[in-house]
Amino acid sequence: MRKPTRVLARDAEWAALAQFVRHSDTHLRLGVVSGRRRVGKSFLLRALAEATDGLYVSAVAEEGVVAARRRLATEIAHYAGLSPELVADASWESLLSTAIELTARRGGAGPPSVFVIDELPYWVAHSPELPGLLQLLYDRSQAEQGVPGGRVIVCGSAMSVMNELLSGTKALRGRASIDLRLHPFDLATTARHWGIQDPAAAFRVHATLGGAPGYRNLSTVDPPRTAEEVDTWIPATVLDPRQALFSGSEAEYLLREDPRFTGSALHYALINAVANGATSPAKIGGLLEQPRSSLTRPIDALTSAGYLRRESDPLWERRPVITIADPIVRFHNLITVPQRDLVETGQAAEAWRRSRPTFVARVLGPHFEDCARAWLRAQADSSLRGDATQVAATVVNDREGQAKHEIDVVALDKRSGRARISLVGEAKATVIRRSVADLDRLDRLKGLLAEHGHDVRSAFLALFSTEGFQPDLVTAARRRGDVLLVDLPGLLGAGDPVVVPGS
Repeated sequence: MRKPTRVLARDAEWAALAQFVRHSDTHLRLGVVSGRRRVGKSFLLRALAEATDGLYVSAVAEEGVVAARRRLATEIAHYAGLSPELVADASWESLLSTAIELTARRGGAGPPSVFVIDELPYWVAHSPELPGLLQLLYDRSQAEQGVPGGRVIVCGSAMSVMNELLSGTKALRGRASIDLRLHPFDLATTARHWGIQDPAAAFRVHATLGGAPGYRNLSTVDPPRTAEEVDTWIPATVLDPRQALFSGSEAEYLLREDPRFTGSALHYALINAVANGATSPAKIGGLLEQPRSSLTRPIDALTSAGYLRRESDPLWERRPVITIADPIVRFHNLITVPQRDLVETGQAAEAWRRSRPTFVARVLGPHFEDCARAWLRAQADSSLRGDATQVAATVVNDREGQAKHEIDVVALDKRSGRARISLVGEAKATVIRRSVADLDRLDRLKGLLAEHGHDVRSAFLALFSTEGFQPDLVTAARRRGDVLLVDLPGLLGAGDPVVVPGS
């Protein structure tokens, strides 16, 4: 089943969905697709339904149960070429059974057509029996009690609801054969999606909005072609309350998407604290003047719902690092909120002028580190990772100097407390080009890791830079043969790394 040309990237996701559809099992099969709002779930599943001549139905927010059943009945009737009145008063069970039977028969001798229920949490809010009914139909099919072997995919953006569908004793636990979580585009794919050829401009847009493809259609302003144009594009979009891309509206919208967090002042405060640099439960508690023990459950809830990201330091397993998962939420809390008065009185350009130092230091810097790690995980030649099973950030102690040093990028395989390290790197989004001094610092960090008992004998050194590298650094890197230099075009796939080990 060939992926439609209009679907950008998503090769692995399409292959997984195609495998789900084509499976030889003649019984009913269930699948779950989830992901945050605007990440492209509906676009992908509409394409899948069209490719299989299937039935796609989307629930509507705040729609009552009677209207929802009538909507499904109308879609079923249209799909089957019948009058909606024939199924207008049918129950949920009857409607689901009819949709499954119709799509299963439509496939004929080939793979079944797909029945997609998009934004299922909207219906579950007023009809919590729906997952149980799908379980009932699934079990009947497995027992060969008259339910045909169709393919049903349920989808949703409320991550807490979608996560619970397959958890514990929930109805679909052990019955869904695919659990696909759709993620935002990476940096390179985002640049292609927006049609931005300038690496610096593409990076700044990605750092501001992230890789959710749905944002492009919300913009009423052409995407920036250069880094300089970003300085007019941001005030005209994410800092303009009249625009759909306004960060305040979008951040609020994303949080209210999940019913567990609607109107919760504590959850908003937690997100703001993390955005402002509180990266551990203790630091968050200190900023909010609350005991860390009282914040464990809300932090866990925000993490499981995809609003916060918790990553463990691979060398210090008890040192979790908590960050904001969504770039536009980070932008809102760091840039828009502190300049709220200017933004709300139409002075977006001045608000942006005052915020640019914060944007460079606290948005671009951390985002570039994320992009460097993501590139090493997924786009870089596998030889650069060696036998590493993790790519992360870490901290190393300098016992002599009694200081801690952050390492932006480390690739390692850790067993029994001792790590075999394949790469030690730094990623800098500063306004200067990296120099030999940066390479000397990496040598020092590599030595500190060795002092702590880690195996660094085969480790490469890596420098990632938004502004490039001094000529003497490039010469030294090539002479050494164990250094990787990657600039912004390299991260976007617009060129090869400046220097690769052994070159």
